[in-house]
Amino acid sequence: MNKRIAIIGLNISALFFGISGILGKVINLTPAAIVFGRALFAVGVLALLMICVRSFRWEWISGKSLRVVILGALFLAGHWLTFFIAVKTAGVAIATLGFASFPAFTTLGESVAFRERIHLPEWTLIGLICLGLVLVCPSFDFSSGGTRGFLWGILSGGLLALLIICNRLTALQVRPVQAALCQNLVIMLLLLPAAWGALLQASAVDWLGLLALGALCTGVAHSLLVTSLRFVKARAAAVFFALEPVYAILFAWILFAEQPSLMMFAGAALIILSVVGYALYKAD
Repeated sequence: MNKRIAIIGLNISALFFGISGILGKVINLTPAAIVFGRALFAVGVLALLMICVRSFRWEWISGKSLRVVILGALFLAGHWLTFFIAVKTAGVAIATLGFASFPAFTTLGESVAFRERIHLPEWTLIGLICLGLVLVCPSFDFSSGGTRGFLWGILSGGLLALLIICNRLTALQVRPVQAALCQNLVIMLLLLPAAWGALLQASAVDWLGLLALGALCTGVAHSLLVTSLRFVKARAAAVFFALEPVYAILFAWILFAEQPSLMMFAGAALIILSVVGYALYKAD
């Protein structure tokens, strides 16, 4: 893989991640059960890849790297849980736009973790994303389900930024698919007690949705994301995920009639254009 292929992989990954909100709304299970099922099928896909593809074979992980991988698993579990809570509370469009704040969190987090200076274009990106979030917010009434779901989405974005930073820390020491497999195994163990009862009552449609979440939106998408971090900085990778809310909003509009308001359109456009502009700046 080279940098160009890594960028293509990031875009495919963004598409699959964008679909995850749609599946989360369709699956009639609790967020904990959805996350457990997603991790369950992801483990199956990732384990199959490691068995069938020679370059994905298991290698020894040092204690230090393993601790970072496990920490990343906790962030990933929190990211998924908060995101599906946001979807169930406020709908796909609002949840995804709240989650779209993660490039700002990633830029701030990397500056602390890797002692990288934040330049004016990056401060501009953070400011425009914050302004876009203000426009997207359904209201400032915290008793409103839409507002609470939006805040859950923002928290999900912050946790994803922490996950990306953890994966960057281990990208050169741990094979990408191996890291993803370990993280999903940890999530399964953590959530099994909370998810077991709901899964026993899951319908065939629910299981089909969990399969899609695990195989495409996790197994494939997560592997592409982690692999790409070998060639692309975390803050640059975050920029390409500006397309994720576009996919999610479009599918939610078509499938669930979640038509965005003019303010939501304005905020979404501001967030997306700011990260695309930043991507063009970094490409120069």
